[in-house]
Amino acid sequence: MATDNRLEARYRRTDMQNPVLLSTSGDVDCLIDALLTGPALHDAVHILSRARSRMSAGFPDHELYVGVSRDFNVGALALTAPEVGHIASVGAPGSRSGVAYHVAEHWTEFPDNSEIPLDLVREAVKEFLHSGGSIPTCVEWKRFEIADEGVEDDPWGSPS
Repeated sequence: MATDNRLEARYRRTDMQNPVLLSTSGDVDCLIDALLTGPALHDAVHILSRARSRMSAGFPDHELYVGVSRDFNVGALALTAPEVGHIASVGAPGSRSGVAYHVAEHWTEFPDNSEIPLDLVREAVKEFLHSGGSIPTCVEWKRFEIADEGVEDDPWGSPS
């Protein structure tokens, strides 16, 4: 049985229950282009790799967030996986702080100084796809902590 290496991408409300499936580098480029040219509050995407194993409860063991800025030609990556914890792309010296993008109109904050050139964002997502969900090596990563503030609103529309 062949492994399903596709990525599930969610960036619009319609994708929450039926994600966009990415199979090729061209699909990744189309997704990034859609984020750059679509509605302002749809400038980030939540990505899961179908090739990675699931936890015992059936939930993914990872998640990759990708945000892109149409104004500055940069983007940011934030990845959570058991082998690395919470990591984000390392931005160039002087990159912006307080950066937030939006997945289906939901505010998604990225760590300070995590924006990298858009070409590198594309390369990292393609590597994530073609490696079966391995941590992209084309990007320098840094660890970050997530504050446990509780969940007010579930953007994925999960039943309560």
